[in-house]
Amino acid sequence: MRTNHEIFEDLVLAEASAWLVRLQSPSRTAAADAAFRAWLAEDVTHARAFARVTETWDIIPGAAQLVTIPAAARTRQRRRMLAAVAACLLLAVVGGGITFYALRSPVYQTAVGGQQTVTLDDGTRITLNTDTRLTVAYSKTERRILLDRGEAIFDDTQDSRRPFIVQAGDRAISALGTTFDVRNDPHVFEVTLIDGKVKVGPAASGQADAQHGETVLSPGERVILRPGGEQTIDRPNLEEITAWQRGELIFDDATLGKVVSELNRYGNTHVSLGNPALAQLRVSGVFVTRDPVEAAKAIARLHNLNVIRSGQGVVIAR
Repeated sequence: MRTNHEIFEDLVLAEASAWLVRLQSPSRTAAADAAFRAWLAEDVTHARAFARVTETWDIIPGAAQLVTIPAAARTRQRRRMLAAVAACLLLAVVGGGITFYALRSPVYQTAVGGQQTVTLDDGTRITLNTDTRLTVAYSKTERRILLDRGEAIFDDTQDSRRPFIVQAGDRAISALGTTFDVRNDPHVFEVTLIDGKVKVGPAASGQADAQHGETVLSPGERVILRPGGEQTIDRPNLEEITAWQRGELIFDDATLGKVVSELNRYGNTHVSLGNPALAQLRVSGVFVTRDPVEAAKAIARLHNLNVIRSGQGVVIAR
């Protein structure tokens, strides 16, 4: 049974095939060009699909002649002929398996509390943290990773012909032979550069960004972007940033509110605070990610607090 993702990609391929034939037609207009650019900007998968059908077009003998439709042909006839050409192109892409494999981009994801390390064909190494999902969208001209949610550390290999780009929502990180951590959560977007050099900016080329343009990070720097547009750059403790790779969480004078938020990323048993005032207590220490409830108990002991079972979770209270 085909998945919704596969059906969606088939539909995008069909649209891309139709656009390619339309743009190759002698009747191409400025309005068509503008509509095509708008379609490309709607979703990154559109550009990927168009690149795939273009590759197929280039290797089909006499493809250009297929759309040389006589000018005297009636509009309805021309539409039928263009549709037929687009259908043939889509058949070559999908049925012939020429480039459809490349469009079916590998997807990697982890469950809550899980981790996974993958090495891609070009040698790039990616380590996924808890509850993370990403798609590898490589093409002939670029190596793009779509980080849908969660956190990952990327250690990419140099390839000047194909830049390495990580896209998270409307932001993109461009790198070259670099190691960096990206976190894409609903409440925060963070990029921490461990080694090398990265540029953080809008995902779409030419996209307007009145508040934030492109930010170039140096090793040890982190850029944080929160909902509402607030952006800050700091230099965090890299041991704290990367500790999750070892199954640890390191805090140095962090608020209990932040600590609880981090613990809840790794366990299915929710940890909460019995009193909002407790969120301002300070916490320092090293805790394991595999058992957030035990970590909550250790923190409670440090502050003479109690951990109480409540439904499917636990509550830290006085």
